[in-house]
Amino acid sequence: GKGTGLGLSMAYGIIKQHHGYINVYSEVGKGTVFKIYLPLVTSAVSREAAQAEAERSIPRGSETVLVAEDDQSLRLLAKTLLEEYGYRVIEAEDGEDAVRKVRENQEQVRLLLLDVIMPRLDGRKAYEEIKKLQPGIKALFASGYTEDLLSIKDILDQGLDFIQKPMRPFDLLVKVRTILDQ
Repeated sequence: GKGTGLGLSMAYGIIKQHHGYINVYSEVGKGTVFKIYLPLVTSAVSREAAQAEAERSIPRGSETVLVAEDDQSLRLLAKTLLEEYGYRVIEAEDGEDAVRKVRENQEQVRLLLLDVIMPRLDGRKAYEEIKKLQPGIKALFASGYTEDLLSIKDILDQGLDFIQKPMRPFDLLVKVRTILDQ
């Protein structure tokens, strides 16, 4: 076949970038051997150590977050995680419950974590009601439904914050802290 002739030069460049070198041995009728030498890494960072370091770098919080999620296990998971990082959490089972809880704790709630799809009152409608009570409230919407693309698109078009479920704990904590610091 025909090639562009760039394969070996690209390989050479990559090897050099990593402080290595390449030897080529070739004999007519016998073939060619390429030996690539790369420096030995003297210390290894395990995935667990890297994750632990990243988790230590997550700023803790003390603000109150209202978590509105109709799935009890997901609500408990978010509550446990946020509390572990210093946040105070108020739980709501659905959108109507979220509006009621904000009314009762209006001076305390700084962020809403709202599931997009919930019974009785969805996350977007609950947010609109809560904004009437507390105009400057910050919100993070979450959804795992691909069928709900229209609602998610509307949330994104409005410039609102969104996180896809399932979410990694690290991603949730970073997103929450980022929104609160805006």
